Amino acid sequence: MTKTTPFDELFSAAGVQGWLHARDIDSGKELEHDADAPVILASVFKIPVLLEMYAQGEAGELDVTAPVTVPVAGRTTGPFGISLMRDPISMSLRDLGWLMMGISDNAATDVITERVGVDRVNATLGRLGLDQTVLMGTCQDLFDTMLADLGADPSGSFDELDLTKPAVLDTLRALDPTATSRSTPRQVTELLSQIWTDRAGSAEVCAQVRTTLGQQVWPHRLAAGFPEDPTKTSGKTGTLPRVRNECGVVEYDDGGRYAVAVFTRSTSTAQKNPAADAVIGAAARRAVDLLREQG
Repeated sequence: MTKTTPFDELFSAAGVQGWLHARDIDSGKELEHDADAPVILASVFKIPVLLEMYAQGEAGELDVTAPVTVPVAGRTTGPFGISLMRDPISMSLRDLGWLMMGISDNAATDVITERVGVDRVNATLGRLGLDQTVLMGTCQDLFDTMLADLGADPSGSFDELDLTKPAVLDTLRALDPTATSRSTPRQVTELLSQIWTDRAGSAEVCAQVRTTLGQQVWPHRLAAGFPEDPTKTSGKTGTLPRVRNECGVVEYDDGGRYAVAVFTRSTSTAQKNPAADAVIGAAARRAVDLLREQG
């Protein structure tokens, strides 16, 4: 018999399959919904990239304040930020890091990821005990697999692909949690917990990551579940066709701190899917409320 959880009805009503893990960072109490299943990170992979950037900066391997020029040619595609700009730009790695997290800028992400190295990020994840969390490459690497899987021109535009047919999407490695950058909801909340308790790196590195995660601009997923002004949400979204995620930390003015990871896969292929966005905040709120009721 399939075990039901407080989240079945929420996910079903939104037309999504959902995976969730929530933990009280200080007490260790947990709630879960298929929390150990492999899930597609999408842009959530940018959290460990940011962590690695600041760690290498502290170690003197990178100067995160030095200007970096990002030319137009070769920029990774994306709907926001540098990906859309027409001219070369120059800014520091840490400012590129804000674009990577604040608006999920893919071009900024790939500049940073190529500097820090995917292998170094994976080594850090391994050191932190996150053995089921793996990065497979950059944003461009992911898009390249989609072009290849669809038999499209490798030099063509990703924006011109028809991603509305479920049978087509089911063939993509980018949407297979065993073949793309992946984790589990439980391991993502463990990573966030380590960042919030200064165990993922030095206190300074973890503080810089927390600050940047707290500056994300998107209010329509995790933050939508916590509209009260005194409650702070810090997080990172992830989006691919049919996939909507957000992972983050909710902090109350009474000192309560809760790491939450919500991953969803929609039955709909619509690019705009407000119900799938909203259920992330609703499920996170239900999880945190239940944890707080436990005292």
